[in-house]
Amino acid sequence: MLSSSQAVTGATSTPGISALEDSTASVWYSATVSAMSQTALLSRSDPASPEVDGLGVALGSVDTPIGTLQLAATSQGLVRIGFGYMETREDMMAELADLPCSMGQGDPDWLVEPITQVREYFDGSRRWFEVALDWRLSHGFYRQVQDALMTVEYGTTVSYGELAHMAGSPGAARAVGTAMSTNPIPLIVPCHRVVRSDGSVGEYGGRPEVKTWLIDHERAHRD
Repeated sequence: MLSSSQAVTGATSTPGISALEDSTASVWYSATVSAMSQTALLSRSDPASPEVDGLGVALGSVDTPIGTLQLAATSQGLVRIGFGYMETREDMMAELADLPCSMGQGDPDWLVEPITQVREYFDGSRRWFEVALDWRLSHGFYRQVQDALMTVEYGTTVSYGELAHMAGSPGAARAVGTAMSTNPIPLIVPCHRVVRSDGSVGEYGGRPEVKTWLIDHERAHRD
């Protein structure tokens, strides 16, 4: 088991933002996402609706002790966090293409506060996040479970069965596990705080050592 002071094998040892020399260098725009979404946008009955008009997606990355995180934000808030060891930028862009994005580019300012707070989390000075979230990649039961997950406090854990009960679906532990694996905003929606009933951490995108690191990190900075 890794202690909170150890970096996961193969991860960056010092957290920091990749290429954050200026706002244009640190945030790259998903023009491809916007282009792929044009057909979906034009097929809407009211393409000029304020819900979608002028909406773009901004993406960026931040280096952490558990590796590079990819972040995506819209005008509504942070919509996606991806682990670099699990998915590429292209993977994330393909998923985000399902959002009703316009041809406009995302604003880099949408990522400034999320990136800042992620850095603070990893240096141990932040115990909860205060950023707007765009939940459009989460639906139905999965969203219900992820909402319940947001009440699990920093430095603590619950079992899959306990979270199922918290979400109003006792006995749905397996479905809760699926909801965790499809969580679009890990870390901020803290699926790493959900463990097996025997106390073992379980899977975490094929990297249980990452989950262990996050749990230990929070316990070390809880007080």
